[in-house]
Amino acid sequence: MKAIRTMGAWIEGGAVRFRVWAPEHDRVEIVTYGEDGEEVTGALPAAPTGGGYFEATAPGLGAGALYKVRIDGAGPFPDPYARAQPLGVHGPSAVDDPSFAWTDAGWKGVALEDLVLYEVHIGTATQEGTFDALIPRLAELRELGITAIEIMPVASFPGERGWGYDGVDLFAPSAAYGGPEGLRRLVDAAHAAGLGVILDCVYNHFGPDGNYLRAYTKRYFTERHKTPWGDAVNYDGEGAEQVRALAISNAEMWIRDFHIDGLRLDATHAILDDTAPHILREIAERARAAGGGRRVVVIAEDSLNDTRLVTPPEQGGHGLDGVWADDFHHELRVLFAGDRDGYFEDHRGTAEDIAATIRKGWLYEGQVSKHAGKPRGTPAEPVPPPCFVHCIQNHDQIGNRALGDRLGAAVSPAAFRTMSALLLITPYTPLLFMGQEWNARTPFQYFTDHDAELGRLVTEGRRREFQYFTSFSGAEVPDPQDPRTFQRSKLDWSERQRPEHAGVLAWYRELLGLRAAHPALRRRGRGDFSAEAISPDAVRIERRGGEATVIALVALRGALDVDLGRPEARALAFSEEPRFGGAAQRVPLERGRAAFEGPAVLIVEVPRS
Repeated sequence: MKAIRTMGAWIEGGAVRFRVWAPEHDRVEIVTYGEDGEEVTGALPAAPTGGGYFEATAPGLGAGALYKVRIDGAGPFPDPYARAQPLGVHGPSAVDDPSFAWTDAGWKGVALEDLVLYEVHIGTATQEGTFDALIPRLAELRELGITAIEIMPVASFPGERGWGYDGVDLFAPSAAYGGPEGLRRLVDAAHAAGLGVILDCVYNHFGPDGNYLRAYTKRYFTERHKTPWGDAVNYDGEGAEQVRALAISNAEMWIRDFHIDGLRLDATHAILDDTAPHILREIAERARAAGGGRRVVVIAEDSLNDTRLVTPPEQGGHGLDGVWADDFHHELRVLFAGDRDGYFEDHRGTAEDIAATIRKGWLYEGQVSKHAGKPRGTPAEPVPPPCFVHCIQNHDQIGNRALGDRLGAAVSPAAFRTMSALLLITPYTPLLFMGQEWNARTPFQYFTDHDAELGRLVTEGRRREFQYFTSFSGAEVPDPQDPRTFQRSKLDWSERQRPEHAGVLAWYRELLGLRAAHPALRRRGRGDFSAEAISPDAVRIERRGGEATVIALVALRGALDVDLGRPEARALAFSEEPRFGGAAQRVPLERGRAAFEGPAVLIVEVPRS
């Protein structure tokens, strides 16, 4: 069977054309609705064209027309390929006109080596919770040193509140955020501000609420593979050609029609495919081709430390550009916050392990994981450092805690500044979670807006999930369905002006400014840096390039006293300076000797010898 990528509804020659895939069915009708989405205004038979496809043309319809699909008399159902769901995932689909007055003709994207990612949840980044409301914040993010925003999933999900990972209409940006037009405005404004836009896409499962795919055909899923969400998406069984085309054409659409600069692929270890080429390779290749000469990056979220993801296809890999490398986060979290539950049991948080993680990109390269009970990881050395995405917090590491509390609630301000420096002084691609740059205190909790019965099950499951975690014993897990859980998670941008937050913001400006401007910090190659434990409680990171070397002396805890043997060494920044929220009376560097208490970081420059 040859797959067809153009599906759903589109405007062509003064009419709307429809194409539906329903291979086990004989009769398909397009049911049209009035503006209220309730009144049925017509039913148009769709003609079979072979291979399970049905097509229809409606001369009198245009952009904004509402419709559903009736299949063998059942339904009607929303269109899984719809470009808009203005009345929610259970309501009629809408015809979208992708034409837009773009102003970004000169935009060329962001190179992987220059990425500084800023993860954003549209619904909680502003009080309004829309694409348009984020636009006024873009210029200050770029001024800070961010080069791309990474938007959590926007594909239509049930209700008005959600993280987006339960999306069901992959082609339709959520109406709660402003729909397709709002997303286009945000992307265009981001490019005008000098920011790229990376979009989080979920191709490993579909949410349960509003998922009508099985009404069209059972071939979208397979029992051959299982995932944490049940039957896997069918990328390698009967009918897989069209299922693969759904994911590939969705990736192409974001790049082509919305000018998105790259994709973050959720939980790629659960995208199961036994065929060649792997669906991940095809998604990456087609996404780049859709960019039309613009730089497009494709990044995997994956917990397996598998270098195949970023190995070129000619060397047997999938050819993605980057991969999340969580060992860095875990090592720092164990040391500074004392976490031990779950996968944290695999990490010691020692200076030796932290240095090794920084040298390599990730720590596990095939060692046996106590948590998984089997070997984990592959050697990191062949992979260029920018391919690894590091963070000290992200939506999962905050929101999947019982209370959704941020890193700043678990570590001291000095430790937070130290962890931030470790993130930004290395050659890896850093990711910040929104508000991190001022150590925001607002939580990011898990919130949903399901119907009453499914919502009850989600709430019960959420509370059951944490009952055996010692770190959350006795905690009352917030109800995901309660609107107040969502409201609590909204960023408070006014925090930035308060003294305890303004210093952190200044520290981030300093670090990101150095990262962008200093020749040694702009070099990202394997041979351009080193990291070593210089004591059980301290790490030294060295970056080389240009006429000077940058050295970061990191006191993880306790006293550090080290003589660099370079009396001409010059301090660039010290994390405990008052301007960054610390209380140091002076920068602790005298004729090449540094002595200070941790947690703290001293960044110095020495001429290349």
